[in-house]
Amino acid sequence: MRLSKPLKIIIGVIIFFTLPSLLLFGFAYFKYGEPLPAATQSEAGDAMAKNMLKALNYEAFQNTNIIEWTHKRRRHYKWNKEEHTCTVYWQEYKVDLDLSDYNKSKCYVHNFRVEGDTGDELLNEAISFYENDSFWLVAPYTVFDEGVTRHIATLEDGSKGLLVTYSPEEAYVWKLDANGFPKSLKMWTDQLPFGGIEMSWNDWTTTESGAQLPTFHKFMVFGIQLNDVVGTK
Repeated sequence: MRLSKPLKIIIGVIIFFTLPSLLLFGFAYFKYGEPLPAATQSEAGDAMAKNMLKALNYEAFQNTNIIEWTHKRRRHYKWNKEEHTCTVYWQEYKVDLDLSDYNKSKCYVHNFRVEGDTGDELLNEAISFYENDSFWLVAPYTVFDEGVTRHIATLEDGSKGLLVTYSPEEAYVWKLDANGFPKSLKMWTDQLPFGGIEMSWNDWTTTESGAQLPTFHKFMVFGIQLNDVVGTK
């Protein structure tokens, strides 16, 4: 059967856009994909986690009340830790998240309060943004959150890392330098196409409050930029 010219063009466009993606995926999978490493000694994991927090000056982070940042130049956040609130800005939208009770949050379009279905959609979107984007800013400081477990993991290259598990579907391994400071994070989550993807955590800034927060993460040619990172007491 001969293909019509329009169909040939469509197929060609599909191949043009999907083949490089498939090749990149295959390269990344065989180069970086790996199973979740075996873990032992939870007490030693706690000790490694405490050493990491000490290297990060966790006390300064605890004493930081206001944290602001912009995620990939798309969304801006102003987080008030003491009041357990965070205002999320993107496009023409603003959501004042109540982190203690999402139902008390307020949603705005062009500074006009909205409720009902529109408000619910904006609220759910803001919650999703906040939970994802705040991870890339403060993940190391959450290793002793409720429900989180900590173990020592042995990676494929023989090095030791801090395995942090949030749920059966969400686990991470922190790779630390000689002083216990985080330098990269390997990930195993159901949101990724394969496990073992490693993102850098080596571009840090010290805020006015003394808290240390990251400004950039990199995997291969991909990056997550955090701009306008501010921390005050």
